[in-house]
Amino acid sequence: MAKEHNEQLYKVRHSLSHVLAAAVKELYPEAQLGIGPPVDNGFYYDFVFPTPISAEDLPKIEKKMKHLVKQNIAFERYELPGEEALQKLNDDNEPYKIEMCNEYLAAGEAISFYKSGAFTDMCEGPHIVNTNEIPKSAFELDSVAGAYWRGDEKNIMMTRIYGLAFAGKEELDAYKKRRELAQERDHRKLGKQLQIFHIADEVGKGLPLWLPNGGILRHELEKLAYEAEFKHGYKQVNTPHITRGQLYEISGHLKHYKESLYPPMHFDDEDYYMKPMNCPHHHLIYREVVRSYRDLPLRLTEYGSVYRYEKSGELAGLLRVRGMTMNDAHIYTDEEHLSSELLKVMELHKYYYELFGLDDFWMRLSIHDVNKDKFVDNVELWEHTIKLMRSMLKEFGMDYEEVAGEAAFYGPKIDFQITNVIGREETASTNQLDFTSAQRFNLVYIDRDGKEQRPYIIHRAPLGTHERFISFLIEHYGGAFPTWLAPVQALIVPVAPELNEYAAKLRDELFDKMVRVEVDDSADSFNKKIRNAATSKAPNVLIVGRREAEEGQITHRRYGVQDQQTMPFAQFVAWIEDEIKYRRNSRPLNPLDKA
Repeated sequence: MAKEHNEQLYKVRHSLSHVLAAAVKELYPEAQLGIGPPVDNGFYYDFVFPTPISAEDLPKIEKKMKHLVKQNIAFERYELPGEEALQKLNDDNEPYKIEMCNEYLAAGEAISFYKSGAFTDMCEGPHIVNTNEIPKSAFELDSVAGAYWRGDEKNIMMTRIYGLAFAGKEELDAYKKRRELAQERDHRKLGKQLQIFHIADEVGKGLPLWLPNGGILRHELEKLAYEAEFKHGYKQVNTPHITRGQLYEISGHLKHYKESLYPPMHFDDEDYYMKPMNCPHHHLIYREVVRSYRDLPLRLTEYGSVYRYEKSGELAGLLRVRGMTMNDAHIYTDEEHLSSELLKVMELHKYYYELFGLDDFWMRLSIHDVNKDKFVDNVELWEHTIKLMRSMLKEFGMDYEEVAGEAAFYGPKIDFQITNVIGREETASTNQLDFTSAQRFNLVYIDRDGKEQRPYIIHRAPLGTHERFISFLIEHYGGAFPTWLAPVQALIVPVAPELNEYAAKLRDELFDKMVRVEVDDSADSFNKKIRNAATSKAPNVLIVGRREAEEGQITHRRYGVQDQQTMPFAQFVAWIEDEIKYRRNSRPLNPLDKA
């Protein structure tokens, strides 16, 4: 999409939020306004209604919006001095706008308004010139939800009305189709259906319980990472779940990250914290012995469980949790090897994503903001490391966008962004450069001249957390995982009870080959067993009838593939062993075709 198109669509969506507010004020004059910004798929506006509304009220509001759009209403901008602006908002009985206005005045900002017909809103813009620029069939109201004022759960719960808006009807319809697919693939829905995870009230919000099938997914990811990291020279370590507060004072996390920490536990006259990250612990492991330049790069890795107090309103299945296990590692290196180590990490990210068929990804370079005090104050090192990151990204050869103010407090970072099944952008993993911690923890190595030097530190988590990455994979595959990853790799379905013994024999042979296999020896009819197999999304269904039992064969049916093939059981065993060993991601029509 061209930049000009993006800008126009942004203005249309923003203007539609005002049209929504105008329609609501006509229908519900006592409603009070919150905020109404454009978003990636449309717009929303937050209101406080005198009496609750529901989704059943949306058609009425949308009808009013379309009536207003047809009137070719102009958007007119004007500014008011502070006192006049406050007086107007007070006359309009808009307490939430008054709160924002006072903040703007305190910051020395001008107070601007946009008038569109009989409706006026305090707003910075931009907007379209006239409602005749709004594609008439390319927007609609979508849903109603609760939202805390300013995103703070301590504030009042407002009513948020969401709307969809696109450049044309075709784009709107395409988005709705993608969303239908996403709803079918929602990891929360499939996670329950496929018995992957459960969030129990008795345990707490954002603290998932991994069921046996989920445990297998976690194990396979860990095994994948262990093998890849072993080949890349990583050394595995383990660290405790709780830590003295002193450690996070040294690291700077208590100063820069405290709002995300669980409250401390106080005993033995000290504060202990649930571990929110692994890096400070790895720094202590590095420091335990005297390091030489010959020891570098040193790569320490851990599948470490960490805990972060995310706001309850931001929790979403496995995407955003409070207890998580992270594919975490820290690389300690001199500057000579820094660029090559960064490139190796980038290649590892790429390897994982290509393995899973996650090909719609790109990178975002997050740098500091000189106007914010949450970043370490060292202009020279910020400039040096950002320049180095840009150079490395250029050498890596992939496009990236640069975002100010999103860096870690200790250095710049590269986030790998993935587009999910509905086109929504998500951060899947991160790669961070740290020029601060070595000094905080007095980390040194002895260089070739016998002098002490500070190492650079790379923080990397190519698979992110189990929780977030598995949520991606559930939705990416629609729960139909490739054979190597699937909780049940083969499901044997005997056509009649007298074949259960033969099915059990096959199961035992597959067990001996470390294949995760089950037999459906229930009293259900054969047709129901096949339907159940489809619901379970088992990648390989082995049908055994009398002929198969007599000839030592199976009939192989792959999930999502109509064709089936009868073959000697030994041939299938060789095929599935190969499929698992090489972590094949494809679903060939011919199950014996390895291309």
